[in-house]
Amino acid sequence: MAKYLLHVNYTLQGLKGVAAQGGSAREKAAREAAQSVGGSLDSFYFAFGDTDAVLIGDFPDHVSVAALALAVGSGGGVSVRTTVLVTPKEIDEAAKKQVTYQPPAG
Repeated sequence: MAKYLLHVNYTLQGLKGVAAQGGSAREKAAREAAQSVGGSLDSFYFAFGDTDAVLIGDFPDHVSVAALALAVGSGGGVSVRTTVLVTPKEIDEAAKKQVTYQPPAG
């Protein structure tokens, strides 16, 4: 399974739902949604700033996390931006790969 970071921003409709139901209800809904596509959440935090909530989870593949983001986003309460996370070991492997590349001439 791969790790993903989900950046969640609530719409006005979504904020009204959080205010009415509380944060724990939204975390429960997010965990259930992740499980429905074969994933799981490591963490769920509400945040200040450009992002209203951040979630880190494991999902079996890009298709599964995309399905989750589509379903959640199309519900109208949030928008979701997804970031694939890469482990230090994976970066070690990437650093050892031979790449043929020629930068553009300036």
